[in-house]
Amino acid sequence: MALATRTPGQAGPARTAPPAPPRRPRTAAGRFWQSTIGKKTVMAVSGIVMLLYLVAHMVGNLKVFFGPEEMNGYAHWLRTIGDPVLHHEWFLWIMRPLLLLALVAHAVAAAQLSRRDLAARPVKYAHRKPRASYATRTMRWGGVILALFLVWHILDLTTGTVNPRGEAGHPYENIVAAFHTWYGNTIYIVAMLAVGLHVRHGFWGAAQTLGAGSRSRDRALKATANVLALVLTLGFLSVPFGVMTGIVE
Repeated sequence: MALATRTPGQAGPARTAPPAPPRRPRTAAGRFWQSTIGKKTVMAVSGIVMLLYLVAHMVGNLKVFFGPEEMNGYAHWLRTIGDPVLHHEWFLWIMRPLLLLALVAHAVAAAQLSRRDLAARPVKYAHRKPRASYATRTMRWGGVILALFLVWHILDLTTGTVNPRGEAGHPYENIVAAFHTWYGNTIYIVAMLAVGLHVRHGFWGAAQTLGAGSRSRDRALKATANVLALVLTLGFLSVPFGVMTGIVE
């Protein structure tokens, strides 16, 4: 809060002292985080971590097409990774906090960058027609959709709280039960379409932030982003469609 000062013996209104400049972080890590490029880098790296997880998760989901023994065996294997060095499910409990950290860092950096962007241009553009792509204009809403879906997904197929079957140790049966409901299919399909749009734009943005973009590589990076988003979207959506069409039962 600014303080009012008055020179001794001086009449008239008090003068207001100028506000103190914001304190800069003392550490290099703090200064990096406060910078725009730092937040973009955090978004890019955390996004890549989550993208790698999505690819692995999609490949694992496709085990459902090989029957309950294959899918349930895969789920059991995940809980024994690192055995005998790691105890039962230790690997999963190591990965979960790391993924949560990446998610929180990604969301916080995105929110703060969005606030800076709005503060830098408080007056709306004169052009009414949006110039950005659909994926770019829906990145914020896509992030919100995915955050809400993550909560639902955990309650559905991890804890079994909202799953019609929800029996621990039977992921195949729980997946089939989840996608025998219209609301389970609707939530999942909307979320996976949001994943595709998010990955398509996010991969391209991360490549630019990390210095991978150039005139000679831009076309290849855009093609990679499109293919990656399409493969992930179709791979994830194949599971509910497999249940709905009776291929998985």
